[in-house]
Amino acid sequence: MSKQEVILCQDLEKSLTQALDTCPHDRLFILTDEHTHRLCLPRLEGIPALHGAEVIRIGAEDVNKTLDSLSHVWQALSERGATRHSLLLNLGGGMVTDLGGFAAATFKRGIAYINIPTTLLAMVDASVGGKTGINFNGLKNEIGAFAPAACVLLETEFLRSLDAHNFFSGYAEMLKHGLISTSRHLDELLAFDTEQPDYARLREMVGRSVQVKEDIVEQDPREQGIRKALNLGHTVGHAFESLTLAEERPVLHGYAVAWGLVCELYLSHLRTGFPQDRMRQVIRFIRENYGAFPFTCKHYDRLYELMRHDKKNTAGVINFTLLKDVGDISLDQTADKDTIFETLDFFRECMGL
Repeated sequence: MSKQEVILCQDLEKSLTQALDTCPHDRLFILTDEHTHRLCLPRLEGIPALHGAEVIRIGAEDVNKTLDSLSHVWQALSERGATRHSLLLNLGGGMVTDLGGFAAATFKRGIAYINIPTTLLAMVDASVGGKTGINFNGLKNEIGAFAPAACVLLETEFLRSLDAHNFFSGYAEMLKHGLISTSRHLDELLAFDTEQPDYARLREMVGRSVQVKEDIVEQDPREQGIRKALNLGHTVGHAFESLTLAEERPVLHGYAVAWGLVCELYLSHLRTGFPQDRMRQVIRFIRENYGAFPFTCKHYDRLYELMRHDKKNTAGVINFTLLKDVGDISLDQTADKDTIFETLDFFRECMGL
């Protein structure tokens, strides 16, 4: 899998024009959702390099990360004359970059695409690393492909329009990057003023966060080894997320990851000795900023079954990425059903449920 270029933009028009010059194409298409069509697409209007681009719009939010939406994009590309030499520009959050990337990877066996992520979550996670896909059969990202973008353009000015929920959704992935990298990085994240963000400082933090992911993906592009570190918080988090989709009370991905971090840091404390004071420091930040995911012991079996269906597993054995300490990663860890239930008990107790 080829490495994608990630650019932290100083001038979006200049960076986009240069990116388009490096990707020769016969037709240009821009994929948006309903929100980014209204809020973000106007930022691109008037850029000469985008003259004649065709806009494809899909529904917003993760509930639209479906086979139907994917089919709509394929249909639009086909009807509007896209060829193997066309280029797709994905303008949006993680749902758009995931689905758009998969559409590009599969249309005519693969066309080039560029990501312009517009949410914090997409900037630090979804748009970087080459994972694309859709939800299917009630499971997160069940269908997809490794297919890196030709280029990812990070324009942090888009973050000024984010509401608090979408800000914190992305910030959860940044916390994960802090946990798997250095104490200095983690402490900076925990101390950042999220109520009145310093956007210049946030821009630098986004760059550091993306670099953590890029360094890991470069070492292990297809998740055979160290890339599994990026799954911290996601085994339980994806189960929470899938449960909310099944019960029609969906939550933002980053909130599910934050709650998954609570569980998996506790599991790290039990299994690999992660320091209790560090665990409680991070959990306190999550409790204060993300609230708690409400569930009861009646949900335990369902959550366990969802974890068993996680695509990171081997032969039905639930796989966790755990930590011995900040930056000290333990891959391919397992836990039996009783221990997982104990972890869910801990979550409900420490989060005040």
